[in-house]
Amino acid sequence: MKQVKLKIILLTIILLGFFLRFYGINWDKSCCLHPDERAIVMFTTPLKLPVNISEFLSITSPLNPHFFAYGSFPLYLLKSVMTFTGFINPVYASYQIGGVVGRNISIAADLATLFLVFLIGKKLFDKKIGLFAAFFYSLSVFPIQASHFYAVDILLTFFIILTLYQLIRFYENPSIKNSLFVGIFFGFALATKISAIPLIAAISFTITADFILVFIKQPHKIKSWLPHLPRTVIKLIKDGFVISSATFLTFIVLEPYALIDFQEFLKQSLLQSQMTKNAFIFPYTLQYVGKIPYLYELKNVFLWGMGPVIATFAFLGFLNFFYLVFKKETKAKDAKQIIIFIFFIVYFLIVGKFAVGWMRYMLPLYPLLSIFAGMFIVTFLKPKLETIKNKIILNTLYLILYTLTIVWTLSFIQIYTKPNTRITASEWIYKNIPPNSIIAKEHWDDGLPIGGTVPYQILELPIYEIENPLREEQIYQTIQKTNYIIIASNRLYVPLQRLSKNCRKWNLPQERCANNANKYYEKLFSGELGYKKVAEFTNYPKVPFTNIEINDESADESFTVYDHPKVMIFKNYK
Repeated sequence: MKQVKLKIILLTIILLGFFLRFYGINWDKSCCLHPDERAIVMFTTPLKLPVNISEFLSITSPLNPHFFAYGSFPLYLLKSVMTFTGFINPVYASYQIGGVVGRNISIAADLATLFLVFLIGKKLFDKKIGLFAAFFYSLSVFPIQASHFYAVDILLTFFIILTLYQLIRFYENPSIKNSLFVGIFFGFALATKISAIPLIAAISFTITADFILVFIKQPHKIKSWLPHLPRTVIKLIKDGFVISSATFLTFIVLEPYALIDFQEFLKQSLLQSQMTKNAFIFPYTLQYVGKIPYLYELKNVFLWGMGPVIATFAFLGFLNFFYLVFKKETKAKDAKQIIIFIFFIVYFLIVGKFAVGWMRYMLPLYPLLSIFAGMFIVTFLKPKLETIKNKIILNTLYLILYTLTIVWTLSFIQIYTKPNTRITASEWIYKNIPPNSIIAKEHWDDGLPIGGTVPYQILELPIYEIENPLREEQIYQTIQKTNYIIIASNRLYVPLQRLSKNCRKWNLPQERCANNANKYYEKLFSGELGYKKVAEFTNYPKVPFTNIEINDESADESFTVYDHPKVMIFKNYK
C-alpha cells in the first residue's frame, strides 16, 4: 500500500471518528446528566493553586479535590483547560459549561486512542490490519457514546493503550528511555483511575518475555539458557526499578493528595473496592444482583457496545489471535502479541468477575477487540471472499458487509439528532403542568424538570427504602397529596421489580427482595394508585431512512440512562 494512499485512508477514518464523536456533543444543553461527569465538574470547578508550599502540603489545600473515586489527573486536566479557555471566554471556566469543555477532551483522547489502534495493528501485523482495526474502533458505538461525556474511562483507555504500545516499543528496544516512558504512561493511567493496575501483568511479562517464551514454547532449550539466568535477573531488577520508580513519581505528581491525604484516599478507594464485590453496597448497583460474570459483559459488548457485526469479527478474531499466539512455532512477533493478549485476559478475568458490570468498565478492551476484528477480516474473511471470481457478487458482498457495519453505528447516532429525553420532558412539563403543582420524584435519580423558572413543589419518594414500614407509609402519604409522579429513567423500577421476581431463584434474604417496591410499581403502572400515565418520552436508536427502532432497554442501565432514558409522567386523577 502506497504511503499517500495509506495516509488518505487513515485520515478519512480519523475524520469519521471525529464526526461520530463530535456530532450532537451538546444535545443535552450542558445539563450534566451523567452523574460521573457531574461529579468531576463539581469537584473540579472550585480547585485552585495554593499560595505556598505549606498550604500545598496540607489536606485542606484548595488543590485537594477530596474526591478519590477516580484519579485526580482528569480533574486537574479539566481545570487547566477550563482556565485556559476561560481567558478566551469566561463562561468556559464555569460549572455550567465545564462538562462540554471536558467532552472535547474526551473526543481528543479517543481520537488519539484510535490512532494508537492503527499503530499497534500495524506493528503487530501489517498496515491493512491497522487500518481495519482503526475503522472498527471509529465505528464502535460505546466509545462514541462515552466520548459524548467527560467521564474518566475514555482517558483511562487512552493511557492504557498508550502504555501497551510503549511496552511493545520497549520490547523492541529495551533502553532506559523506553522503560522510563513505560513507567510515566503507566503513572498517568493510575492517576486517571486505579483500575489500570492489571497493566502490571503486561509489564511483568514484557521484561521477562524472552525467558518465558523459551520456557513455554521451547522447554528443551532451558538448560542452554541457565548460564544467561543471572544476566536476565539483573535486567529484570534494573527494568523493574526504572519502570516502578517512574510510575510512582508520575502518580504522585499527578495525584499528590493520594499521599498527602492518604487516609481519605484509602477510605474512598476501599469503598469503591467493596462495591465491586457486593452489588448491595449502593442502591444504584442493585441492577447487578444476579449478574452472570463474563457473560454479562460479553452480551453488552456484542449487542450494544460494538454491535453484532463488529463484535462477531472481534470474537472470532480473538480465537484466531489465541491460536497464533500459542501455536508451537516461535516467531519474532510472538512476545509483542502476547503483551496485549496478557493484558486482555488478565483485565477481562478481573473486571468481568466484579459484582457490578457497568459497560464503561470494559472500555479499555474495545481497542484490542478492534485489532482482533481487523486481523480476522484481513487474514481470514477477506482471502475467503476474494476466491469469488465474479466481481459483481464480490463487490455486492463487500457492500453488504460495510453497510451492516456502518448502519448499526448510524442507528445510535440518531440519538444525538434530538434533544435528550429529559430536556424534552422538561419542556413538556413547563407547558402542561400548572405552576405550584406538587411533583414527586424518585430519589437516587435526576429530578425533573430541568432549568426554567416555573415554580413547582418537589417531593421525594425514597423507593429504595420502601421495605421499611415507616418509609412505606411515608411514600403512600406523599402520593396522596402529589399531583404528578415523574419517573426520569429505569434506574429504580427495573432492578427493584427484577429483584422481587427472582428472589427465590437467587436465594436472597427476604429483606433484599424488594417485594414492597414491586407492589408499588404494579399499582402505579396499573392505575390502582389513582395515577394515569399522561406522557412518555423515548429516543430509541433508529435505522437511518426508516422507522425501524432498536429497543435497547435490555442493555446495561448505564447505556441508556445517561443519554436517552425513558421518561414517564403520571397524573393523579383522584
